[in-house]
Amino acid sequence: MEFVTLNNGIKMPMEGFGVFQVPDPAQCEQAVINAIASGYRLIDTAAAYMNEEAVGAAIKKSGALRSDLFITTKLWVSDASYDKAKKAFENSLKKLGLEYLDLYLLHQPMGDYYGAYRAMEELYKEGLIRAIGVCNFYPHVLADFCETVEVIPAVNQIELHPFFQQENALALMKEYEVIPEAWGPFAEGKHGLFTDPVLTEIGRKYGKTAAQVALRWNVQRGVVVIPKSVHTDRMVQNIDIWDFKLTDEEMAKIAPLDLGHSEIVDHFDPNFVKALHGKF
Repeated sequence: MEFVTLNNGIKMPMEGFGVFQVPDPAQCEQAVINAIASGYRLIDTAAAYMNEEAVGAAIKKSGALRSDLFITTKLWVSDASYDKAKKAFENSLKKLGLEYLDLYLLHQPMGDYYGAYRAMEELYKEGLIRAIGVCNFYPHVLADFCETVEVIPAVNQIELHPFFQQENALALMKEYEVIPEAWGPFAEGKHGLFTDPVLTEIGRKYGKTAAQVALRWNVQRGVVVIPKSVHTDRMVQNIDIWDFKLTDEEMAKIAPLDLGHSEIVDHFDPNFVKALHGKF
């Protein structure tokens, strides 16, 4: 495993385990236990995933030292205000059964997210959170945010995979020393990523799958990845990306796969925004 150093000096694993769309408590708990046993130390959840309690139970049962783990959760849109953020943080911490968080993220740039972030800054200064950051902040939003807030976000978790590469976003994050983290590193299986001929051909050289090549491609761009699977064999496979390195030529072969837009979510669609606010 390799680590990246955040802008406040904290070290963060470059690969972790995500639990999005694993709402069943028993399944989620067992998946996280298996992930930790497989070598994962970064665990990524969110209030909106409705599985923080299961993650907390798994952490307790795993036997892993708390100091060896890097636990992330996120503040949802409905709690995006100064006062609500304080309460939401306490609730998440209680559900996880932890005394502190390693990383706390704003899940969406919606609602009073500036007010919420002020609360997060205070919690950070109090030592209850080791690092704070954001999710789904497109370049124009991130630039305004970084020019406004007191504590520059340590991480921006956005959609990053071979079909949506967001090089402009990565360039801006580098300028502000914000570490990119990929949600949906497998494009949620769209465009046949697991059998893509370009990724498959590259993987054949190293005895790796298309999925492993997609993860390796991202980490070589300086992107933290958090693949999800409830199958232990896939967990083991997904973390087995640290014994090979793509060449510049192979990285260049992946570049043309970029569609230049998301086909998973559309943050620019007013109806999608309303939906996240619970208007539908």
